[in-house]
Parts: sequence; structure tokens; C-alpha cells
Amino acid sequence: MKIKNQSLVIVTMLASLLTTTMLTAVLTAQSGGTVESFYDLKTTKLDGTPADLGEHRGKVALVVNVASKCGFTPQYTGLEQLWRDMKDKGVVVLGFPSNDFGGQEPGTAEEIATFCKTTYDVTFPLFSKLQTKAGQGQSPIYAWLGESGDLPAWNFTKYVINKDGQVVAFFPSKVAPEAPELKAAIDKALSGS
Repeated sequence: MKIKNQSLVIVTMLASLLTTTMLTAVLTAQSGGTVESFYDLKTTKLDGTPADLGEHRGKVALVVNVASKCGFTPQYTGLEQLWRDMKDKGVVVLGFPSNDFGGQEPGTAEEIATFCKTTYDVTFPLFSKLQTKAGQGQSPIYAWLGESGDLPAWNFTKYVINKDGQVVAFFPSKVAPEAPELKAAIDKALSGS
């Protein structure tokens, strides 16, 4: 029995090491080098064109996993307002559609774009649908964000990324874009403190 338990521990440790090694390899391959910043990552825009998150370097980013058929979907209104109010002050809102939770983003890229534009007049950047959950198929973006110790538990989870591309705050779905604590985290990141 003792040998079985030791074998299980060794297998678990090897699996963990392999996962970490694979994650590092994926992040390195995805970015073309070592990923030290959110802004080192590349992805795809909702329209399918390549996107380099480095174009937002020097700005504060609010990264949100979004969905069209969620109880939190009305947060698009607040996210759009935040984007309009803060984009000239160095804040960018970045939306990443995901179907991870409750199958609440089943649409195609075109359907997502149409829904966001016609229902909420979304003008902030939206990217291709991705997987936020850990495991096979997880987006390198969310693998990197997850290194902060937090991954989304539902749609409309928010990360505040500072000007250097580091996660400085994390907020669960229930924290609305208008929430004072989110605004304070963004302001703190803007001031560089």
C-alpha cells in the first residue's frame, strides 16, 4: 500500500511538472519569446485578424471574459461606458468571449459582433472566442492570467492590468463595471502606485 501511495505521489508530481513545462512552452511559442507581461501576448480579433496585445502597452487594461446569454450580460453597458469615459485617459477595455460557463456564448464571431453592436453599441475591442478554464484547450492569455492565482469562476470576471502588463487586481462577476472598488483599482493602476 505504501509503494502504491508513493507511486501516486510521484505520478502527480510528474504530471504537475509536465503541465507547468507545457504551459511555459505554449506561452513562449504563442508570444514568440518569454512571456513576462500581458502585453507580450498575441491573439485574434473577433473578425479573425491577428491582434498584438502589445499595442496596449503603456495603458491600463480591463480584461473581461464576456458572454451574450448570461445574467451578467447587461454589464456590457457599464463596460462600454467605462471605455468611453476612460479611453482618452489611458484605459482600454478588452472583451474575450467565452462559452465556458453554462454555454452562454454559443454564437459565431459574426453573431457575437452583431449582438454586441445592436444590443449594447459596444465599441471596445473584442477578441475571438476562447477557453478561460484551465486544462487542455485553455487560451494562452488565460493561462498567463491564471498565473496570478485567479481564474474566472463565471462570465464577466475582470482583471486590471497595469501599464507594464502585470495583473494588479481581480474582480469576480458580481463586481459591476461601475463599482467603486473597480474604479479605485483602475485609478491606482493609472497613477502607477
